[in-house]
Amino acid sequence: MSAVEQYARAHIVTDTADSPEDEGRAVPVAFHYDAEADSRQVRITLPGPHEWVFPRELLEQGLRVPVSNGDVRVWPCGRVQAVMEFHSAKGVAVVQVDSKALTRFLRRTYMAATPVTH
Repeated sequence: MSAVEQYARAHIVTDTADSPEDEGRAVPVAFHYDAEADSRQVRITLPGPHEWVFPRELLEQGLRVPVSNGDVRVWPCGRVQAVMEFHSAKGVAVVQVDSKALTRFLRRTYMAATPVTH
């Protein structure tokens, strides 16, 4: 198993929501990892045609301290959540995700990247 896909719920915390009712609403996000394609990168898909590819290390570090890489920033928000900020020509998307979901995803990526020996 070299590919991992995990779904979670995130909360929009940015003023670029489509309507005032969208602010803070839960939205589906998908985390993707493919060790065969690139063992250092992860993909996150937000609603609509919004997909971001960045180093897995950014998620790892962002659970503990604020970090950034290009158009993506990640930082802890209290003890149970993390914030991810995505910049594009269309604006900024900021979402809050449970740290447990990110930690679970990262654990699965480590297992997928580790070759099984018999």
